[in-house]
Amino acid sequence: MSQENKPSTGEINIRVKDQNGGSLCFKLKKSIKLKKLMDTYCNRNGYPSSSVRFLYEGETIKETDTPETLRMNDNDEIDAMIEQHGGGF
Repeated sequence: MSQENKPSTGEINIRVKDQNGGSLCFKLKKSIKLKKLMDTYCNRNGYPSSSVRFLYEGETIKETDTPETLRMNDNDEIDAMIEQHGGGF
C-alpha cells in the first residue's frame, strides 16, 4: 500500500487561538475526543469550561467531536471564544 492510500492515523498539531491573539499548541491523536483539548485549554488559562466556546471553521465544536470527524489537518486552528457575562450598569 502506498503512502497516499494508507488511512490517516497518528498525531496532528492543533493551535487554539483566543480573541486577544494568544495561542496554545496541542499535539493529539486524530481519534481522541476534543473534550480533552478543550478541558486542558481551560485549565491552563484559568477559565471555567462553561465560559469558553470552541469553533472550527466557524462551527461550534462538540465535546464528542474528534479531529478525524471534523477532517482536521496538521497545523489547523481552533478559535476559543470567551463568553462574557454581566457588565451592565
